[in-house]
Amino acid sequence: MTSQPHLAKEDRRPAAPGNPGNTPGTVEAPVTGGGDELKAGLKNRHLSMIAIGGVIGAGLFVGSGSGIAAAGPAILLSYAIVGTMVVLVMRMLGEMAAANPASGSFSEYADRALGRWAGFSIGWLYWFFWVVVLAVEATAGAVILEGWIPAIPQWGWALIVMVVLTATNLVSVSSYGEFEFWFAGIKVVAIGGFVIIGLLAVFGILPGSDNPGAGFAHLTDTHGFMPNGAGSILTGVLMVVFSFMGSEIVTLAAGESEDPQRAVTKATNSVIWRIGVFYLGSIFVVLTLLPWNDKSIEKDGSYVAALNSIGIPHAGQVMNVIVLTAVLSCLNSGLYTASRMAFSLGKRGDAPRAFGRTDGSGVPRTAILASVVFGFVAVFFNYMWPKTVFAFLLNSSGAVALFVWLVICFTQLKMRGIIQRESPEKLVVKMWLFPVLTWVTIAAISFVLVYMLFDDAGREQVLLSLLVAALVLGIAVVREWVWARRRRVGA
Repeated sequence: MTSQPHLAKEDRRPAAPGNPGNTPGTVEAPVTGGGDELKAGLKNRHLSMIAIGGVIGAGLFVGSGSGIAAAGPAILLSYAIVGTMVVLVMRMLGEMAAANPASGSFSEYADRALGRWAGFSIGWLYWFFWVVVLAVEATAGAVILEGWIPAIPQWGWALIVMVVLTATNLVSVSSYGEFEFWFAGIKVVAIGGFVIIGLLAVFGILPGSDNPGAGFAHLTDTHGFMPNGAGSILTGVLMVVFSFMGSEIVTLAAGESEDPQRAVTKATNSVIWRIGVFYLGSIFVVLTLLPWNDKSIEKDGSYVAALNSIGIPHAGQVMNVIVLTAVLSCLNSGLYTASRMAFSLGKRGDAPRAFGRTDGSGVPRTAILASVVFGFVAVFFNYMWPKTVFAFLLNSSGAVALFVWLVICFTQLKMRGIIQRESPEKLVVKMWLFPVLTWVTIAAISFVLVYMLFDDAGREQVLLSLLVAALVLGIAVVREWVWARRRRVGA
């Protein structure tokens, strides 16, 4: 059963319409009886692999080539900057999640610490982000599968992968965990193997390697470490920041595990080496195997180009299998994450009540089906109006990752005091140098958002994301005003 946080006694705000058992501004109240409880169906090995693989998306395999082309070897600094931000944000989120594991994670914490408007807004924005991701990943997987079996059109493959993964999520949370365990395992083994093979080639001890030019000299021998100037580091930051989205999934999943506190603590403590090995380590290997301006890096993808450079046979096809696995993993986790956020919103009265109910297996069936329906609609838009309607959806969700991280920071500033006052023994994970590093992280994220406004590629994403955020926030404020008015009239 989902572990529930302690409720603040001083919160006297009105209950949500149709949800009198849950006080707005607090996290989920404990519930009894069947029909509205998640079950602890995730095992420790599931949570461990979700934590390890959660930061590895298809963007690392496919999109890293564009970042290298834009910033050269300095892209390592871009990854290091974003990686540091993610480590700090995960530390803050880990502090709150270890103390109060909850199905809505940061949305529930924001609800309590900042106000109902915050939990409502960031919850729906996060749900919107993952619904759009479902369409992106389903299409990406369909492109690969159509290349293998062209008899089935792209839209057919997109439909197949969506239906299959929807079915696994509907069966039970353990089936989601099992699928994700193997998906994430393949990604982890693939990147680990890539790093080891690449380093062996760099040091000249890989049997059969035919890349005598590989070495650390590639980091500086083509117009220096920063061939496009220091500003390219920030350009690289904008290109790689969204490939880190998903690190927070483990804190949502922890609520359905047998030992949530242990799972969150372990995931939080391991995030540094995960980012160091999988992101910095793999990109470092690419940059030492090939000059950063080698055309094949952007054309074929950084991993395929690197493997081809040392004579690994069928590198392209091998990487296609791995990329497909990453796509299916992201699709699987995206559906899980969207449905659990919808479930949490339903439990708090911020979404239809049916979203907050579960079946006999503890699965929020309505929340899953509602999320996948919108996912199918987004896929339809992608095929019918890719340059207009779907482009708007994609760009308007582009900066949501940064909004989520910013809300986590502000929430942690207030939640630390609440936890210390009510349950100090639950502070088993603590943010380093609090509150200094929290404010530093807020400043860094804010700087990236502002910088995006002056970047031709990022400006549209920020403005459209702000537009959607303002719309959702406006709905939240109007709802609060209506409820407050009803309370005054009723009194």
